[in-house]
Amino acid sequence: MQNVKRLWGVIIVMAVGNLVLASLLVTHTINQSEPSQPPEPEKQGEQKNDRVVAKVGNREMTILELQTALERHYGAELLGQMLDREVIRLEGNETGISIGSAELNRELKRMQQGYESEQQFYASMQNQLGLSEQEIKEDVTNKLLLEKLATKHIQITDAQVEDYMMTHADEFKQDTEYNILQIIVSTKDQANKVIAELAKGESFATLARDRSLDDATNNTGGDLGWIEGDDPFVAAPVLEAAKLLKVGEVSKPVPLPQGFAIVKLINRREKVNPDLVFVRENVRRELALREAPPLKDYVQQLRGKWKVSILDPQLR
Repeated sequence: MQNVKRLWGVIIVMAVGNLVLASLLVTHTINQSEPSQPPEPEKQGEQKNDRVVAKVGNREMTILELQTALERHYGAELLGQMLDREVIRLEGNETGISIGSAELNRELKRMQQGYESEQQFYASMQNQLGLSEQEIKEDVTNKLLLEKLATKHIQITDAQVEDYMMTHADEFKQDTEYNILQIIVSTKDQANKVIAELAKGESFATLARDRSLDDATNNTGGDLGWIEGDDPFVAAPVLEAAKLLKVGEVSKPVPLPQGFAIVKLINRREKVNPDLVFVRENVRRELALREAPPLKDYVQQLRGKWKVSILDPQLR
């Protein structure tokens, strides 16, 4: 599924639009500020347009120059985005299709994957794209509504979803977790002696308590608990050794920077995916979008239906 990349493409485009919109709004706001003794209407208009917003040496740049440049470079694109949003909104109202808070929150949660926290995600969007949390939510809502409208007549069965997930198993592979015990000693000879005692039936927990140099686990029987296969806080050689063991097996001495480890695999399990229902619905949506007309074409259809016309030829 490539919809995350597609989403970011949409967001980046919208970011540009929002930036331009913000600029236009700022300039509009500046124009709205009135002097205490307003001049006659004609002179007032001239003053608005002549308002100096920047200087380079003796060169003065007016608000009119800024507005003209913004309109020339971004006016058509921004107006197009505003019209697209409006026809999507109108179509949603007419068909009774909307985006609920649960749908929006699930999509936002999916977008936040890879970020340490929700706060970090929104801070990153603000820094990189200049989008506030509210603007992100509005963009995502508009995108989801458009997709929902474009696919409203397309039915994807449960069998189609299951078939896709089975034939693209790598995309939905669940992480494996391992329950590991470890004993850390200084030399390979000491490690072999520990392994020999274990083979005679000595308790792993007792040997961990008496022999292990790892203060974090020697008093808990060497137990690392359930950990993921790429846990950054567990030595990689320990994890790799555990992955090769059968449940109940003990490894050979595993070289580490501080000595050698003896690893025992207690159990392994597939990490439970709490969002499996959402994953299936996301697959269903993606499959429906594949059967739907291109979204750009669909928006053009909506423009025709809602009789969009751009009166200014320079903004077409």
